[in-house]
Amino acid sequence: MDPMITSIGQPNPTSIIFFFVFVSATLVITYYAAKKSRSAAQFYAAGRSVTGLQNGLALAGDYMSAASFLGIAGLVSLKGYDGLIYSIGWLVGWPIVMFLIAEPLRNLGKFTFADVVAYRLSQKPIRIAASIGSLMTVCFYLIAQMVGSGSLIKMVFGMPYEVAVVIVGVVMIMYVLFGGMLATTWVQIIKAVLLLGGATFLVFLVLLHFGFSYTELFKQAAVKYGSKVLEPGGLVSNPWDAVSLGIALMFGTAGLPHILMRFYTVPDAKQARKSVFYATGFIGYFYILTFTIGFGAMVIVGQDVISKMDAGGNMAALLLAEAAGGTVFLGFIAAVAFATILAVVAGLTLAGASTLSHDLYVSVFRSGRSSEEEEVKVARMATLALGVVAIVLGLAFKGQNVAFMVGLAFAIAASANFPALLMSILWRNFSTFGAALSIATGTTLAVGLIIVSPTVWVDILHNPLAIFPLRNPAIISMTGAFAAGYLGSKLRPDAEASRKYEEQKIRNYLGVGAE
Repeated sequence: MDPMITSIGQPNPTSIIFFFVFVSATLVITYYAAKKSRSAAQFYAAGRSVTGLQNGLALAGDYMSAASFLGIAGLVSLKGYDGLIYSIGWLVGWPIVMFLIAEPLRNLGKFTFADVVAYRLSQKPIRIAASIGSLMTVCFYLIAQMVGSGSLIKMVFGMPYEVAVVIVGVVMIMYVLFGGMLATTWVQIIKAVLLLGGATFLVFLVLLHFGFSYTELFKQAAVKYGSKVLEPGGLVSNPWDAVSLGIALMFGTAGLPHILMRFYTVPDAKQARKSVFYATGFIGYFYILTFTIGFGAMVIVGQDVISKMDAGGNMAALLLAEAAGGTVFLGFIAAVAFATILAVVAGLTLAGASTLSHDLYVSVFRSGRSSEEEEVKVARMATLALGVVAIVLGLAFKGQNVAFMVGLAFAIAASANFPALLMSILWRNFSTFGAALSIATGTTLAVGLIIVSPTVWVDILHNPLAIFPLRNPAIISMTGAFAAGYLGSKLRPDAEASRKYEEQKIRNYLGVGAE
């Protein structure tokens, strides 16, 4: 396929129509959701009225970001088999969520994961520490999504980067500000159905090209680029790097605030487990699709064309959609990719707003003495502020290589959030000091080590040699967080927290008193 004849980069009427229809439909949903989003439970948790299947689709929608769809397909198209490491890492995090996190989170918490950590510990220090970890995860993830949205829309719609970032920011603010969690949930569900449907049809077109034979697809890839594209080692050659990246992706999933928040939207722990079961199925299926799309793009479009369009390969899926299904299908896939970014940004913003309002304002500054009306009002103000921050960050990081930001968000989630969450659920002697030390250590190590790693120190700051050899710090930062939690709890035990553990256990396993 000649790179000169692709319509990517020019305004695509089909993309614009599809995107306009999506935004219009979701704004109608937001209008109806706004009538119901009066109380705190309705604003943060959709009144706990979402079914397991709906929440499973919404979780999948929250998780299948543009980085997953465009990024993994691009990595596979350029690096072959090794591009699958992200898919596998992200997918195997879900059983951990299902068996370790979902039920305790739903039974012990109210609106945020900090509710669980602070259940039997001193409220203020835990809320402050947990908020820092949450907000850093949300901000790094937001930067990656906003910069990605600007670049994608500039490339596909032929629209200026700045205009694209502002549009994403404004529409996302409207979803969250007026519709709260109910609107955000339905935006995620619609986007998940569209993304799974579009990707399934794209895979159908790819397999049609190869007589519905994966053997033929892989054979042609090997003929064109050598057998190395079917072997591991093309993307991550250092085994320690592979392990560290895998740890971040697996355990980071169980520490992402916008994912954990979704478990409060279902009526009980049974539905929470069901929603993870459905989400795992949808996400696993989706990653099989992206893997096929990656290899399809490698053979049908060609690595030269893909890397010429975008060095990171992020346009591989779109180029394949155009090659296999024409300009109209490209327009549909592009609009779905844009909708994907909108939905994920809405989920992130709501998680950040709940941290600012519920964890910091109500629990720390007001010591729990706040009316629901006041809390929702603060949450809406926090949404507006975060929306503006997201737009400003998107504009500030224009043209920067922000690919490492998603990895950093997962490393912080795995290091700052997951260890404290797990130890607070499972370990009787976990103390307030241990929790605060664990979160602080995990956050500091994750951010510090990634700055001096090859990812930033060499690739971004152009120093000749990295101080820390691994590209992802999770193997050190997560281990450090667990060690800090253990040592802190041994150095400064908390008799009151240990005493409350029995009460917590009953609520955890039986759901007695769950909200």
